[in-house]
Amino acid sequence: MNAKFFLDTNVMVYTFDVGAPHKQRRAQELVEQALRTHEGVVSTQVVQEFLNVATSKFSTPLTLSDAQQYLHDVLAPLCSVFPSIDMFRQALDLQQELRFAFYDSLVISGALQAGCGTLYSEDLQHGQQIRDLRILNPFASSF
Repeated sequence: MNAKFFLDTNVMVYTFDVGAPHKQRRAQELVEQALRTHEGVVSTQVVQEFLNVATSKFSTPLTLSDAQQYLHDVLAPLCSVFPSIDMFRQALDLQQELRFAFYDSLVISGALQAGCGTLYSEDLQHGQQIRDLRILNPFASSF
């Protein structure tokens, strides 16, 4: 199996969630591993979603300066999946095939386009295999 892994937006958000210390710790471990090994990947979609949530929906939103710093230190080094017409086509095919929401299908398409073997997400079915991609909920007790 490919060692590359994709981090969904919820994993990035949990790195800041002091109200869920177990999830926060696990999310921080995954982000640190992604940066250390250079095997972790996010897409521009994840960057956009995270920055939106972090600057407007956190209980204490990130300042624009802090958001810029996080973008520079964490998101930019991990972001290697950029939109393309082929990615959108694949997402639409996955949406039809799997009956997922479009944005979930777009995350899956991004992970597949990046050649990842694992997609870490709390929002999708734990253990599901989609082509060469295995979806894992990093916060599941059976993980």
